[in-house]
Amino acid sequence: MKNTVKHLAIAISINIVIVVFEAAFGILIGSLALITDALHNLFDVASMALSVLGEKIASRECDFQKTYGYKRAEIIIAFVNGSILLAVVLFILIKSVQRLFHPGVIKAPHMIFAATVALLGNGLATYVLERDARRNLNLKSAWLHSLHDALFSLGVMVGAVMIHFSGLYIIDPVISIALAVFIIYEAYKLIIEAVNILMDSVPGDIDFDMVRKDLLRMEGVREVNDLHIWQTGAENRLLTVHLKIDDLSEAKRIELIHKIQKLALDKYRIHHTTIQTAPLHIVDQYCRHCNLSIEGRDSDAG
Repeated sequence: MKNTVKHLAIAISINIVIVVFEAAFGILIGSLALITDALHNLFDVASMALSVLGEKIASRECDFQKTYGYKRAEIIIAFVNGSILLAVVLFILIKSVQRLFHPGVIKAPHMIFAATVALLGNGLATYVLERDARRNLNLKSAWLHSLHDALFSLGVMVGAVMIHFSGLYIIDPVISIALAVFIIYEAYKLIIEAVNILMDSVPGDIDFDMVRKDLLRMEGVREVNDLHIWQTGAENRLLTVHLKIDDLSEAKRIELIHKIQKLALDKYRIHHTTIQTAPLHIVDQYCRHCNLSIEGRDSDAG
């Protein structure tokens, strides 16, 4: 947590410098593109600040009201960040399409210099956030913002070089459109992932039916019912299940539960499991709250 907030603080500081530099330089040379990019970086500073807030909230301990803790703050902020990014990039896409028909004159040498400085800064910020983005959806959204900035700066720089040697000003909006389409796709995936978590969906890398079959392969397990798999955060996965089992001794039953917990952790990275067991002779009416098995819903009980 401490290193994560530190990395975000570094990325925010870098982006603030870029915003000031691009805005000042853009005003001095009359470059609307630089001013626009500075505005976009300013949005990203705000998004990263939200990510810091999300990390602080998510680290709070659970209480009597929030018994699962505050992990979903990370997901909510990731959704907000993804939505902001999508809105900003759609705006840029619209402006880029408009400039296809009315390309403006661009001072290529000045653009090359400013874009190179922005690219170096954004590249450094993206590198700082990259490791944390692998394990945290909130930080993935911040990393995606930073990656967008770096790609946009690279596009501006490459476009400026091409314009300088070809004199074709239409290159600038074409590159902007290509980058915008890529980022829209990434932002869309981020938003969908956040929505799925908020809807208690099964994590995308887990095959629900495979989990059920793995449980049925366990010695002593006869039926798998009321199986639920979800996550409250990128690293916080949960499983609950109702099992009908053979008439096992208490020691064998506890051993079975431990085996299931190990399977869930080692194969599916599920740390939190709640396992209810009932012997086969239990009256079916006590299991009517269970959802039926997915495979054909062929179980009358559970």
